[in-house]
Amino acid sequence: MTYVAGFLTPVPNGNKDAYIESARKAWPLFKEYGALQIMETWGDQIPEGKHTDFKRAVALEEGETVCFSWMIWPDKQSHDRCGASMQTDPRWQEMDMPFDGKCMMWGSFTPIFEETA
Repeated sequence: MTYVAGFLTPVPNGNKDAYIESARKAWPLFKEYGALQIMETWGDQIPEGKHTDFKRAVALEEGETVCFSWMIWPDKQSHDRCGASMQTDPRWQEMDMPFDGKCMMWGSFTPIFEETA
């Protein structure tokens, strides 16, 4: 069964193009480690919630936009192997990170229901 990694990232508005370019550069490496799909999205309608919301989740600051992203993996083992490679494969260190990684949040998920049209 597939495995999903999800991310919320606050990105300075002026770094939108750099963020897109960073994703384009990282994709071949993720794919080499087995990723099947990546989806990077730029916040369009991010409403404020009463208790929590995307903005508070990443401590969004003025002039930033929340990016919501996910990656599909063939299985947890492929995902974990890629994660471990970030400590050993020097190509990861060459990647630009046009955002403050301290405010990024991520997690990995086992699908429990999936349907397509």
